Amino acid sequence: MSGICPKCGLPKELCICETMAREEKKITVSLVNKRYGKTVTIIDGISKDVDIRKVLKELKTSLACGGTYKNDSVELQGDHKERVKTLLVKLGFPSDNIEVS
Repeated sequence: MSGICPKCGLPKELCICETMAREEKKITVSLVNKRYGKTVTIIDGISKDVDIRKVLKELKTSLACGGTYKNDSVELQGDHKERVKTLLVKLGFPSDNIEVS
């Protein structure tokens, strides 16, 4: 037996904390130009209750780019604004909460 989740009180196998965290927040996807003309895709609003390392790894492998998590936002190297929304929906985030600007 793996234990009980301290947040929702359910067993770890049935825990719904991460699912609820994915549905709560509004996620914004935007582009920022960095030094030397480099473009970076910024994803803000992903809750800390979600396993951010797993999400970041999936985005980086699917988009074949580098990236990091800093200042409570995900930064991906390059212009991936169009594809990020479909990947986030595949990862379980509702499409109504994702805003691409």
